[in-house]
Amino acid sequence: MRQKIEENISDKPFFSIIVVALNPGGKIIETFESIRAQSFTDYQVIVKDGGSVDGSMEELKHFLEQWQEGSGRVQVVTQQDSSIYDGMNQAVGYATGEYLYFLNCGDLFAHEEVLAQVADKIREDRRAGREAQLYYGDILDVLREQVVSSNPHIDAFACYRHLPCHQACLYAASLFAERGYDPSYRVRADYEHFLWCFFEKKVQPRYIPVTLAAYEGGGFSETKENIRRSAQEHKEITARYMSVGQRLRYRGILLITLAPLRKKMAESPRFAGIYQNLKRLLYVKRVGKE
Repeated sequence: MRQKIEENISDKPFFSIIVVALNPGGKIIETFESIRAQSFTDYQVIVKDGGSVDGSMEELKHFLEQWQEGSGRVQVVTQQDSSIYDGMNQAVGYATGEYLYFLNCGDLFAHEEVLAQVADKIREDRRAGREAQLYYGDILDVLREQVVSSNPHIDAFACYRHLPCHQACLYAASLFAERGYDPSYRVRADYEHFLWCFFEKKVQPRYIPVTLAAYEGGGFSETKENIRRSAQEHKEITARYMSVGQRLRYRGILLITLAPLRKKMAESPRFAGIYQNLKRLLYVKRVGKE
């Protein structure tokens, strides 16, 4: 672990970490413990509370009082919202960082060097004149105890098939200054925003081989009702950005390559490790060819 050095916090920190909460219980403290452990400290945290009544905000206030060197970079905003994505959009209005990162209550940074490693990569790209507006990495699936590798090359087919979740992505603030999440999508607004960045803004996402977050899973988007809603929203969103021909072709490829079976393997505690190892091997070979 590198030595923890307090960066100079200005009106424009390097990162804005956005945490949306509504009655999160003790999970919000777990998330903040992982934030406090980061060796890189040039960040602000915006907590967007939707009106919690479970005592969690009082517990967070006590935590921040004890965190003397870090509490000044945390802002808690309590405001009613219509959905988690509406809450995220509200939080963006208070963010002043160069890059935005959305971390759910209960999700943790994968290790203490996450922000340091990402900042190093962005600064390296900046010096080389190839800084990206959207960076993404891998996540740790806590339920299955497996690192979920992201596709290192995003193209239209990858956009149709599977994209990294928002806990794996860091966005240049300029992207959200132009347009936030579309809250009419209750489950897949982050997916829709990614496609907007890729197809409309012509953003080229850049992969960073860093495991960013320990992703809790099993939450809002994974209830039975929202799994069905997710499938419907996927159809609507892909129709918005892709032609009929593209969607038919991509759907055919997924059927031929046994995508439903692969999905079951990825979600199975017994086979998830095998599946993720094979996927990582495939991605390494693909990057080697490029």
